[in-house]
Amino acid sequence: MRRDSVNTEMKAPKMRMVNRIGRTCFIFIFLCFTLSFDMYAQADTSAEWQAMSSVLQRIVPPSFPGKNFDIRDFGAKGDGATDCTAAFEKAIAACSTGGGGRVIVPAGIFLTCALHLKSHVNLYLSQGAVLRFSSNPKKYLPLVFSRWEGTECMNYSPLIYAFEQEDIAVTGEGILDGQGSNEHWWNWKGKKGAGWHAGMPDQSAARKRLLEMGEKNVPVAERTFGEGAYLRPNFFEPYRCKNVLLQGVTLRNSPMWFINPVLCRNVSIVGVTTDGLGPNNDGCDPESCTDVLIENCIFKSGDDCIAVKSGRNADGRRVNVPCENIVIRGCTMKNGHGGVVIGSEVSGGIRNVFAENNAMDSPELDRVLRIKTNAMRGGVIENVFLRNIKAGRVTDAVLKIDFYYEEGDTGGFVPTVRNLDVRNVDSKKSRFGIWIRAFSRSPAENIHIENCVFENVAEANVIENVKNMSLINVQTKQKEKVK
Repeated sequence: MRRDSVNTEMKAPKMRMVNRIGRTCFIFIFLCFTLSFDMYAQADTSAEWQAMSSVLQRIVPPSFPGKNFDIRDFGAKGDGATDCTAAFEKAIAACSTGGGGRVIVPAGIFLTCALHLKSHVNLYLSQGAVLRFSSNPKKYLPLVFSRWEGTECMNYSPLIYAFEQEDIAVTGEGILDGQGSNEHWWNWKGKKGAGWHAGMPDQSAARKRLLEMGEKNVPVAERTFGEGAYLRPNFFEPYRCKNVLLQGVTLRNSPMWFINPVLCRNVSIVGVTTDGLGPNNDGCDPESCTDVLIENCIFKSGDDCIAVKSGRNADGRRVNVPCENIVIRGCTMKNGHGGVVIGSEVSGGIRNVFAENNAMDSPELDRVLRIKTNAMRGGVIENVFLRNIKAGRVTDAVLKIDFYYEEGDTGGFVPTVRNLDVRNVDSKKSRFGIWIRAFSRSPAENIHIENCVFENVAEANVIENVKNMSLINVQTKQKEKVK
């Protein structure tokens, strides 16, 4: 009996039957194994994004009754000269106590100071409406409970503020003008390029004092700042609120950060534009929030476009609330230190960040994904997922993880970064493709990068102290040197 090939005929019918059955079983087992492996791999790959779907199901924008409260009925005039603060306060109060609805801002230029939203109120800016906020710091008193760069304190009121409210919104097609400039607010940074010069006051002394109070656990009520401290307020800051919506409007020239929900749950930021190149003009900084959607927004920022945060150092550990379940999709990042940034205030931890289908194309954008932390911050950063990102030119690195940000390895709180998955990122030009520097005693763990193309890269990757890193089909094309 010859066995010259797999298809050799057997003389004995029984042997031929046994051989065929054996081959069939082998092929069946092999196919089942292969199919099971592929299905497992696909399930493993998509599980994170299935988790994103469950997050999105929980994020439901608030709805409001069909009642309208026109601010002109409360004494407001859109002449660009009349202070309408009192009219806004009356309209917001009437709307809230009346069961909720929309406070309507019609076309015109309306001057105002700090606005405090109340439950069930949707501040609606009609097309052609401009809300111009005062540049007089005294108009943002009395002090309110706030967070300043990740440390709780009593400070100037944000331009639009809400404390422990639910079902609140700012929507419409109008413009919110914070009037930040080198002459107003920005020079408090103490930076020459922002209007400051020698002999002028700045924030440095108050900032140092606030950080010391946070480290010593001074009661927040005793951390009073405001006049003489020069700690700039943020633009839109809902604090400990539920069901928050910011949609459609344009925010310009914030004194400091633009959008800063803190300790909030169920937040939707949709179709919003931020436009301001002042110092620390972050676009959107969710802090210690749960279930946040940032979708179809445009960020032109003087600092990070989106920065996910959770409190700073000892004060962040005291509050101890992570920022989790953050979805960022369909956004455009035009300027800024980073497109999607995590940190540096991360002491409460950050987990489950999903970013997809975002575009980042500007010579003034520094990084696509940036994680910044140190041994003063500590905290756990885990489960960060990016896919389908188009980037033009970034001046620094496409992916940057930096454990040596600011204070570096000088504290006793070792940071943790783990479970990062980056896929389908296309960058046209950068200094580095990948730049990671972690601590030897706390390496960055489980870094997966797949199907990425980094073109015109000037320098080789920097990878220090990484555990379980996988690069699959990652093309790094070195920039050709001019001879």
